[in-house]
Amino acid sequence: MGFVRKTTAGTYRAAWRDPSGAQRSKSFPTKREASRFLAEVESAKNHGLYVDPRAGRVRLSDYAATWVAGRASATTTTVRTDSVLRTHVLPRWGSVPLDKIDHSSVQRWVSELNATRSPATVRKCFHVLAGIMRLAVRDRLLAFNPCEGVQLPAIRRSDTDERTISREAFVSQLLPVVPERHRALVALAGGTGLRWGECAGLRWDAVDLDAEEVHVVRVAVEVAGAVTTKPFPKSRAGRRVVPLPPFVVQALRGHRRRYGQGDTGEVFTNQAGGPVRRTLFRVRIWRPALVRAGLLGKVVQEGERVYRGVWQDDAGREVTETFETEAAAVKEVARRACGGLRFHDLRHSYATWLVSDGVPVNDVQRVMGHEQATTTLNLYTHDSGSARTRVRGLFDAFSLPRPADETESGHENSSEDDL
Repeated sequence: MGFVRKTTAGTYRAAWRDPSGAQRSKSFPTKREASRFLAEVESAKNHGLYVDPRAGRVRLSDYAATWVAGRASATTTTVRTDSVLRTHVLPRWGSVPLDKIDHSSVQRWVSELNATRSPATVRKCFHVLAGIMRLAVRDRLLAFNPCEGVQLPAIRRSDTDERTISREAFVSQLLPVVPERHRALVALAGGTGLRWGECAGLRWDAVDLDAEEVHVVRVAVEVAGAVTTKPFPKSRAGRRVVPLPPFVVQALRGHRRRYGQGDTGEVFTNQAGGPVRRTLFRVRIWRPALVRAGLLGKVVQEGERVYRGVWQDDAGREVTETFETEAAAVKEVARRACGGLRFHDLRHSYATWLVSDGVPVNDVQRVMGHEQATTTLNLYTHDSGSARTRVRGLFDAFSLPRPADETESGHENSSEDDL
């Protein structure tokens, strides 16, 4: 049992032994405060919740290293987390002792971040800090997590989020303007709903053109410009067999004749035979193709060597510039235009096409590689317009009856008393 003793300085010292048997003490201005604290210590010891009052004095920057070393995440997640920790968390909290971080300070920090950063970025920063503090509680360095109950900004969808493209526009507008070397890659993504990493990491041994199906068994992972192959997909449900539409089979056959690298080599490579990098593909292939397809800004020829590029900037203003070549105009519109269909939106489009055509949700879930059917419905299906047409069609045979008191002139004989 602990005890309270008055010191020569007039304060009261609470003394106790921690679970390891070591003697501990802490001073208080009054005997009542010391006795109350001692009772809390004894209660925590009895319930296995004891926290050394001095344990929280460690700085967050020092303890963050322990948290990072104990995490087991995918490479891309680790790189993203390290960036958030280095850029946002440590500059604010690195020199602060763990026990000096309180709920109000964390809430104020979140509000300050929200003034200059997107809600998604704010949430990532907060989750990193909350994870560190959560581990500190489990390690008995803190009695509670000050991040609990903090209000986070809501992530609201904008009109540029998760756009979709119709099958007709995809096949007749977009595919024909994609450079030949990468056309099969885009066809595969739109015709199967595969993720970028699943497309980029695909090898010929996982493609069966005779059976018209592709086996998703590995993915490509890109970190800081370096592409490596991971021998398993994103989740257990990600390992799946996906049927190939005829136009994708045709595109892959042609691609294999021109660029094939044997029966087990990568299906898609760059001109040097190396892996396709997502960032370069987006800048050099994807967005210029959107411009040429009329899906992002526009380029109009106005003379023999005059091409006018038109696009919208981040503020929604229309910008117009002239160029000497069509290639220069396309490149500039692709670089400066705001929004546009993303490569990942082909996956959203694919799921929407299937659901709109009446494919059962559990079947869509399997070919998409989702663990839960709710993921398919909530995130990867969008309004294609066909639902509105079907709903309107239910009432085609119905019309309003003609009022009995309607005159031949079409006016109703009603008075104000009838209203």
